[in-house]
Amino acid sequence: MLGQILIITTKMTSARILVSFLLLGVALEVFGVFETLREFAGSGVTVPIMGFGYSLAKGAMEGMAENGVIGMLAGGLTATAVGITVAVVSAFIFSLIFSSKTKK
Repeated sequence: MLGQILIITTKMTSARILVSFLLLGVALEVFGVFETLREFAGSGVTVPIMGFGYSLAKGAMEGMAENGVIGMLAGGLTATAVGITVAVVSAFIFSLIFSSKTKK
């Protein structure tokens, strides 16, 4: 809902809104606020792109604690591997089913 309000009331593009939500999820996790927000809102916060940012940040912080700098770099990808894989496989399947057409 917040994304739609931003699209309607501002001149922000959907890509900028997406990146803003991702960075908001990262910032909320870094400052330790995301867990409290997750307890209140549940999947309304964890499913959208903010939840992806949270998962990236949490994985990076856990990786840093376990394996240092290399763990920090790999931790975010490890934490979000399932979501990334589902997105790539789904995109591939839909590309086989549907054909894209340019707007005229």
